[in-house]
Amino acid sequence: MTNLQRWQWLLIVAAIGWLVWLLSPILMPFMLAGVFAYLGDPLVDRLERLRLGRGLAASIVFLVMLLVLALVLVLLVPLVQRQIMRFVAALPAYAEWFTHVAVPWLEQKLHIPASEFDVTTLIARVREHLGTVGGIAATLLGYATRSGLALVGVAVAVVLVPVVTFYLLRDWDQLVAHVDGLLPRGAQPTIRRLARETDSVLGAFVRGQLLVMLGLAIFYALALKLVGLDVGPLIGMIAGLVSFVPYLGFIIGIVASIIAVLVQFHDAYHLILVLVVFGIGNLLESYVLVPKLVGDRIGLHPVAVIFAVLAFGELFGFIGVLLALPLASIAMVLLRFLRERYQASPLYAGAGLPKIVTKSGQPVEQAPPEPPQPPPEP
Repeated sequence: MTNLQRWQWLLIVAAIGWLVWLLSPILMPFMLAGVFAYLGDPLVDRLERLRLGRGLAASIVFLVMLLVLALVLVLLVPLVQRQIMRFVAALPAYAEWFTHVAVPWLEQKLHIPASEFDVTTLIARVREHLGTVGGIAATLLGYATRSGLALVGVAVAVVLVPVVTFYLLRDWDQLVAHVDGLLPRGAQPTIRRLARETDSVLGAFVRGQLLVMLGLAIFYALALKLVGLDVGPLIGMIAGLVSFVPYLGFIIGIVASIIAVLVQFHDAYHLILVLVVFGIGNLLESYVLVPKLVGDRIGLHPVAVIFAVLAFGELFGFIGVLLALPLASIAMVLLRFLRERYQASPLYAGAGLPKIVTKSGQPVEQAPPEPPQPPPEP
């Protein structure tokens, strides 16, 4: 590739990035539709292999996705609403426990003065935001109707996401073929290889991680409900849904459950039951769900995963947190490719480097460079 070609590609990438930045306020529905279409495309391909037409297969998958989403909303929204109302009703008990148990312990053990904690103001604010609201749907509706423009945006998104999802599902293979036809002929094999590896890693990881989160949320919610915690299902759902960050769901869930047990039961028996639940959940996640559903799809160290979530969250907010691990999986594919190219380069082999000589002018014997090792399979 000549310098002129490199500059041309740099200008193209910069122009695309600038255009995306300009259109970012309206891209969210299209991004959501693209995610849904990407998740549903393998199912459409399987139905095509059963000799169904692409349009019919896309329609079946689209209807199934709509039914699943509607079922989740019908079942989940009332449950979450009831759990939040129970939490609001139990706030006085939590405030009393915090004032008479937690604050004295903090004063005695950590020497933190009680004046640092204004429990009354905190409870009042929580009640203001949750206790006076008729439900989650009313909260969202009230937020959206504060501005006519916001209401129009929500309505457009609700209509646009399903429509775009269906058309992307139906025409996914054609879109991929069009993009492939625009690739530079010299770089086409390399880009195709990277795209295949990225699709394999990203698709398997995203689908597997969603199943892990769902499985943990169901397990923790049911188990904590059986323990007897009034807000157990709410804690379990939160712990499962944030489990895509290593140890975060476990830590949030066990800390919140211990506080709830101390406030509700005041005994060691239920505390031991909660510890057993999260111990089993951690073993279930580490030795059953993650190995079976996700495996070593990304190859990122847990510290790198935490860094990726924090970094993307700082740069792009909540959307960055959601996209951190998928983007990290894409970055890992590119880094493996760059490592392979580096190990095949003269720089890695030491070719053309000056010889090291001693003060007497005699060259130092150097061991021949080791041949490059093939990169591990993703």
